[in-house]
Amino acid sequence: MSPDSGGNSFDFDVAVIGSGPGGFDAAVNAARSGLRTCIVEKDAIGGVCVNWGCIPTKALLRSAEIFRLAGEAEPFGLRIDGSSVDVAQAVKRSRRVVLTVSKGVEYLLKRSNVTMKRGEASFADAHTLEIIRDGNVKETVTAENIIIAAGGYARELPGMTFDGKTIVSSREALTMQTAPGKMLIIGGGAIGVEMAWYYSAAGSDVILVELMPQILPQEDIEVGEGLKRSLVKAGIEIINEAVVKKAEATEKGMLAVVGMPDGGERTVEADCMLVAVGVAPNTAGLTLEKAGVATEKGFIATDEFCRTNVGNIFAIGDVRGGVLLAHKASAEAGVAVKTITGKKSKPVDETRVPRCVYVEPSVACVGYTEKQAVENGYTVKVGRSSFAASGKANAYGVREGFVKMVFDAGTGELLGGHVLGHGAVELIGELALARSLGTTAEQIAETVHAHPTLSESIREAAENALEQ
Repeated sequence: MSPDSGGNSFDFDVAVIGSGPGGFDAAVNAARSGLRTCIVEKDAIGGVCVNWGCIPTKALLRSAEIFRLAGEAEPFGLRIDGSSVDVAQAVKRSRRVVLTVSKGVEYLLKRSNVTMKRGEASFADAHTLEIIRDGNVKETVTAENIIIAAGGYARELPGMTFDGKTIVSSREALTMQTAPGKMLIIGGGAIGVEMAWYYSAAGSDVILVELMPQILPQEDIEVGEGLKRSLVKAGIEIINEAVVKKAEATEKGMLAVVGMPDGGERTVEADCMLVAVGVAPNTAGLTLEKAGVATEKGFIATDEFCRTNVGNIFAIGDVRGGVLLAHKASAEAGVAVKTITGKKSKPVDETRVPRCVYVEPSVACVGYTEKQAVENGYTVKVGRSSFAASGKANAYGVREGFVKMVFDAGTGELLGGHVLGHGAVELIGELALARSLGTTAEQIAETVHAHPTLSESIREAAENALEQ
C-alpha cells in the first residue's frame, strides 16, 4: 500500500477502466509487477482500437491494397479478367481479424492474472468504482490506485447528428456491406484520409472536405501536399479550406451545402456522409466529480506522469488528451504503473511518438515538422531523398514519395523524420529510434543499410542534409 492509504484494505491494488491498448498494457504491467489488478470494460475486450479502430481499419485497408494491386497486375505479368470487388467479404474478413485479436487480448489478461469486470465503471469516491450493467449498479470495487483508460468517441458536428445510414461515423463506415456510389467525407485527418482511400478503392466516388489548407494539417506541408497529389491521382476529389455548412437526409441519400474556398457554395448529393473531425474523451459516465478529478476542456488533467489532481488516480490515452494514438496510450501506461510502483519513469515525449496513416503511399512521421522546428528556435538542416531514385522502389513499382529529415544545424541531431511512400509505416521505426536516441545526420549516413531496400532512402536523406 502507499503511505497515504491510511491502513485501509482494498479489493485491488490497481483498477483499470478500459481494455484498449493503454488499459491493457496498464493492467498487464501492474499485474506483472505483483499488484492485485482488475480491469473494467463495458464493451468488447480490446476497446475501440481492436474492435472499431486500428485493427478493423487496417484489415480493410489491406483489402483496398489488394483491390488496387489486382487492377495494376498486368505490367507485372498477371492478367486478371472479370474480377470484382466484394465489400461484404472484406468486412467479414476484418471482423474475423477483430475477433482473433480481441480473444488474444482477453487470453493475455487472464494469463497475467488480471481480474476481468464487465460493465460501465463510475466513481463513487476516489477509491471506489461502481460497475453498472443494464442501468443498475451490479458490483462495487475498491482499489488503492485507479487508472482511467476509457478512450474516446467520434465527434459530431452541430446539426449533423449520426443516424448510422446517411450521416455516419467511422464505426458505421467499417461495416458497410456495399460501397456507396458517392461518399462525402468531412475531415482530412488520418481517419478521413484512410476511409477515403478505402472506399475509393472499393469503387465509390469520394469527395473529401478539409477545413485547413492541407490534408493531414498537423504534418509537414510537403507531406500533406504530396499525399494530396497521390490521392487525387487515385481518383479522390479533395477540397481544402472548405466547410460543410449543413447536411440533411433525402429520399436518395443526403444533401450537403459546402462553403468553398472562394466564398461560394456548392451543393453535393451523396449516398452518405462520413464525419471524421476528431475524437472526444469518454468521460461523461465516469462521474469524475465524485472522486474530485479535474478536467480541462473535457480531457482529464494530469501531470507529466499521468497523475491527476487526486493522488491515487491516473489517466492515460485519449481521455488525457494530446496526441490521440494507441501506442502513445501504451507508453503512458508504462509511465503510470512505474509511478504507482515507485520506480523511476520518464514522461512520454510526444516529439518521439510516431504518427502513421495507412494508405498508399503511406505516411509516417516522428518529431518536429520543418516549420515547428523553426518555430521552436532551431536552426535547421533539411535532407531529402526521393523513392523515384530507389532501386527497390522501382523494382516494386512504388516510385511515389520521399523521405524528409530535419536536423539541428548545430548539433546534427535528428529533430523530425517524415516519410511518404510505400512501406513508410514500417520504415518509421528507424527514425523513431534515431529521434529517441538523439542520433545525428552523420551517424545515420554512416550506418550501413542493406541494398536494395527502401530504407536506403533514409541514409540518402541524411547524406543530403550533410551536403547542405
